[in-house]
Amino acid sequence: MMSAAAATFKPATQAAPQSGARLVVSTLEKLGVEVLFGYPGGAIMPIYDALAGSSLRHYLCRHEQGAAFAADSYARVSGKVGVCMATSGPGATNLVTGIANAMLDSIPMVCITGNVAQGVMGMDAFQEVDILGVTLPIVKHSYLVRHAADIPAVIEEAFHIARSGRPGPVLIDLPKDVQFEMTTEPRGIHLSNETHIAEDAVIAQAEAAIRAARKPVLYIGGGAKISGAVEAVRDFARMTGIPQVSTLNALGTIPTGQDNFLGMLGMHGTRAANEAVQESDLLIVVGARFDDRATGKLAEFAPHAGVVHFDIDPSEIGKLRKVAVGVTGDLKPNLEALNASLAAGPAIAVNDWADRWRAQSIAQAFDYNAPGEGVFAPQLLNELSRKAGPGFIAACDVGQHQMWVAQYCEFSRPQAHVTSGGLGSMGFGLPAGIGAKLAEPDACVVTITGDGGVMMNIQELATVNRFKIPLKIVLLDNSRLGMVRQWQEFFFERNFSEVDLSDNPDFVKVAEAFGIEAFRIDSRDQVSAGIDRLLACEGPILAHVIIDPEDNVWPLVPPGKNNAEMLEGAR
Repeated sequence: MMSAAAATFKPATQAAPQSGARLVVSTLEKLGVEVLFGYPGGAIMPIYDALAGSSLRHYLCRHEQGAAFAADSYARVSGKVGVCMATSGPGATNLVTGIANAMLDSIPMVCITGNVAQGVMGMDAFQEVDILGVTLPIVKHSYLVRHAADIPAVIEEAFHIARSGRPGPVLIDLPKDVQFEMTTEPRGIHLSNETHIAEDAVIAQAEAAIRAARKPVLYIGGGAKISGAVEAVRDFARMTGIPQVSTLNALGTIPTGQDNFLGMLGMHGTRAANEAVQESDLLIVVGARFDDRATGKLAEFAPHAGVVHFDIDPSEIGKLRKVAVGVTGDLKPNLEALNASLAAGPAIAVNDWADRWRAQSIAQAFDYNAPGEGVFAPQLLNELSRKAGPGFIAACDVGQHQMWVAQYCEFSRPQAHVTSGGLGSMGFGLPAGIGAKLAEPDACVVTITGDGGVMMNIQELATVNRFKIPLKIVLLDNSRLGMVRQWQEFFFERNFSEVDLSDNPDFVKVAEAFGIEAFRIDSRDQVSAGIDRLLACEGPILAHVIIDPEDNVWPLVPPGKNNAEMLEGAR
């Protein structure tokens, strides 16, 4: 099952017989894994038996999807490979959404599944599913291990693949008989870490294009964080003074409020960010993939701009937008080489262009005042992030609140914003908060969720309580599927079909039933004190926040329109 890429096999150092299950645990320990998430079952029981007495900290989630999301978030915040485990059949298939989530957001994750014994594979055995076949389109690589002796090499290679190049999830499927099999000949491998750096001539072409531009914009994607290139991006922004915009997954790469940072672009981006991009003559794209939520109508996106595209994945360069210069390879060394070259020459002359958009951004700043006595979610979220300070991490679910978090919260670093970007999976927020808090125990981790999303993995409140994870939860409740309702209002002639959640449970009582402190905020004058209570609590706590069902996310680029054709409503 080994790939041919730079793999050097080495003999075992352990002569005593070991089971395949024990080799799984010992190899994870050897690779420095500290935390993993999972749910046991018959086909993976030998591995759970081998966990006893190990150094691994296993967190029993209450659904395998929760385990996958928690591992994903742990990887995003810690920079390590996230690890989750599940049994065969329904256990493995319950991981699928989490695996797809990691694939679309390029998150390094290793998923270990048990399977039925090889002797009954293909015979519709109890809880048998071909999870290798099910997940082929949504993994970076996958393995079906046939021999216990191969386990160390498979796991080591899986970790290497998950975090190298463009990261992503890797699946390891272990039949039960392989977990029981004893071996005295386990094999490991050594895989060299390779850095891919563009040729000097390509960097020179990128520099020439940047120097020739009069209206350049730096377009930052999630790859900046994934590649460890955040400081290189910030150095480029400081040195050149070029206006910057960010995708959803790149928020925090440039700290909120920084000079020349225009905010998020795209469907719910700022007017300044979208208009600057539309008017630009050069886009310097760093680790972004021209996602449709960022570009709007692709044929009319930045119509006057050439493109200099930095990306680790050569398939992304030129995939959706023709480029003038494609810089393939690791972002960090390539950007550092560009920065060094730019620093050796004259300053970039874009002051007038940058000054114009800085003034525009200030003039179009969000207004946190809204009429009425009810809670205004944007104001609450902004105040929350400011009071939480630089240790703030928002583990965000999907829906209207996801966009409000992106628009109104202040982020000092990219790890401060954790959300399901590419897949947009409701139910992400609560398990993501668990993973983020375990990755950074000293951070102020706040799950921000909605009444729709929280119900999809609400059972993870039991995980929070069992392990006394001091997670703070803000549940914004509009008794609707808010984003769907908003689209129905504007694009489906107000036919509000199946979005009414007015029969929600009393979430304060639900949280208390799970052993978690909870309280309600239902008027504006309770917001500041409620945030203070939330932040002061030493243990897990949930704030149930009642908001207006009619509140919408603004601005909004309608489907099929370009990013300059933004709708704006009352804010």
